[in-house]
This record gives sequence, C-alpha cells and structure tokens, in this order.
Amino acid sequence: MSQIDVHKQAVRLHDEGTAFCIVTIVAARGSIPQEIGARAIFGTSGLISGTIGGGRIEVCAGDRCRELLASSSAPRLRLDCVNLTKDIGMTCAGEMTLLYEVHRPDFEWNVVIFGAGHVSQKLCRLALELDCRISCIDTRKEWLDRLPDHSRLQRFEVADFAEGIKWIPPRAFILVLTMGHTTDLPVLRAIAQHRLNPAFIGTLGSASKAAILRRELDEAGVPEDFIQSIHCPIGDRIGNNTPPEIAVSVLAQMLRVRGEPR
Repeated sequence: MSQIDVHKQAVRLHDEGTAFCIVTIVAARGSIPQEIGARAIFGTSGLISGTIGGGRIEVCAGDRCRELLASSSAPRLRLDCVNLTKDIGMTCAGEMTLLYEVHRPDFEWNVVIFGAGHVSQKLCRLALELDCRISCIDTRKEWLDRLPDHSRLQRFEVADFAEGIKWIPPRAFILVLTMGHTTDLPVLRAIAQHRLNPAFIGTLGSASKAAILRRELDEAGVPEDFIQSIHCPIGDRIGNNTPPEIAVSVLAQMLRVRGEPR
C-alpha cells in the first residue's frame, strides 16, 4: 500500500467519523516479513487495508489496535517492540518496532451547534477554516440547506431541537443558538439530564436573559454546577452585535477555552 493510498484511506475514515489506527514498521532487527516503512490501517473489526507482514504479526497488531481504540485513556501514539519468535511464535528470528497512531472521533475538536440561523451561518464558515468537526442541528430544512457543503460539516434536521443531543460526542463544544429562549431551554435541560459532560457550553443572550435562564433551569432541578458552566452571554467581549462579529467573538472564546489546561 503506497503512502498516498494510506493518506487517502485515512482521510476517508476521518471524514466518516470512523475510529482507526495506522500501524507503521519504524525499525527492525534481523529477519522480518515486511520492510521498514510498511503500513497497515486497522479498525475495531480488524485489518482495513495495507499490510505489515500478514499472519501472526497482523493478528498481534490488530489486537493491540482494538485495545487502543477501546480505551478512553489510550495515548494517541504508542511504540511497541515485538520479538517475532519469543513474543508471537513466528519462525522469523527478528524484531519489529511498530508505531501505532490512534485516530478516534473523541480525539477531535467536535463542535455541535443547535440552530442554523444567521450567527451559525457565519460561525460554521469561520470554524471550517480550523481543524474541527461540526454538527449543526435545526428544525428548519431551509436554513440547514444554506450551510456550506463540507466533509467536516454534518447537518441534522429534527422535529424538536432536543432530539439532537444523540449526536453529541464526548467532550464536545456545544453552542445553543436556536430561535430564542423557549427553544434554547429544552436543549439545555436535555443536555443536563443526559449528563453529557461537554467541554464547553454556551448560548446567546443578554445579562437579563442569562439571569432568567439560570433561574428557570434551577427551578427545573438542573444541578447548580451545570448551570454555572453555561457561558451566557456567549462570546468574548469584542466586536459589535452583527452576526459576523458575534461569530468571531464566539470562536475566539472557544479557542481560548480549548487552550486552557483541563
């Protein structure tokens, strides 16, 4: 499998939101069944494409990939040295050092936007210039259709905004930018009830709206720590009140929060 083919396959899997692991032979000693630099891509069900030698070494690598893809604490990179005879019973008398590159959707910067209105239209276009994956959820097909076509932007039409919480990945940045307070509130309640633990959550509004929002969430029994985690009004205090400049202020705030130690 050529390096170009590996990259094309990796991009396709990334754009599909599929977890995968690239395994590369980075060093060797003695007799091995492939060359240094050989690569293979594994998913949770085993080998997807390429080869690092076949047979037992690929079974061993596939098992390690499944372990790394399944663990929430797994590193993004891992080096393993395998003695082909002693460790896995191959007749080759060499050793292979394998580099595992783990790619999982929850490693990505995931941004979930409820509402495809004026601010979201500008925000999506700006955010696509960055390395993030965006999901935009709305009840209005005509607004979703105005969003740009892009492999890292998914659109979800729903009958009710709160249905969209099923598309929220772990540690996502969530923006609740629906038509107003009455449609924002049920989304925030649903996020709290399902304990989704977002990395960031924010909604548009003034200081007075923020006070009403927090009071009504408290009356609905939403935990205080969740209520206090909501950024409302959302966005850094820069620019004016037009959709493009609100979008810039929201993106600036998300970048700042993303860069803070967790």
